[in-house]
Amino acid sequence: MASTILRRATSSVIKSSLLTEASRRSYASVAVGTDILSAASQVSLQKARSWDEGVTSNFSTTSVNDIFKGKKVVIFGLPGAYTGVCSQQHVPSYKKNIDKFKAKGIDSVICVAVNDPYVMNAWADKLQAKDVIEFYGDFDGSFHQSLELGKDLSAALLGPRSERWSAYMVDGKVKVLNVEGAPSDFKVSGAEVILEQI
Repeated sequence: MASTILRRATSSVIKSSLLTEASRRSYASVAVGTDILSAASQVSLQKARSWDEGVTSNFSTTSVNDIFKGKKVVIFGLPGAYTGVCSQQHVPSYKKNIDKFKAKGIDSVICVAVNDPYVMNAWADKLQAKDVIEFYGDFDGSFHQSLELGKDLSAALLGPRSERWSAYMVDGKVKVLNVEGAPSDFKVSGAEVILEQI
């Protein structure tokens, strides 16, 4: 009987927390029109690099201002390097369409994940995408948190990560934003979708 009560109580708590999470945030607070240069003004990202390059650069970071100001940028965020959908679908969709982005006048196509820049570097090399896509680590998740695009993926043993999303930005202002319903989805954040929106 005690185990039945415990199962019911646990089930009730889980359902309650899932409903609370779903009602609290079905979309990110960042929206079309948001100025990333203001919303994430104190945030820096870490360009993908080897450990030795990190040491040589004194572990430098790149400010959001340097990444977006005065540029047309397509950026996509994903839950993590080396994970299934991210490696098999998300990054490849941008890699194979890079010429179409350049033809539309896009200055940079950027991939960002809550990973350190060394993992991002090795992953970019493995995907043979480093020459066409800029990879950045958001090592502490502060970029995604500042935009309310963070996601707790502890259930998948990933810990704090991010939503799966894409955006088109001009001079730091969000012109297009796509956020998947779940991090495992790949319906609205791929290259083919955002190319039609630019």
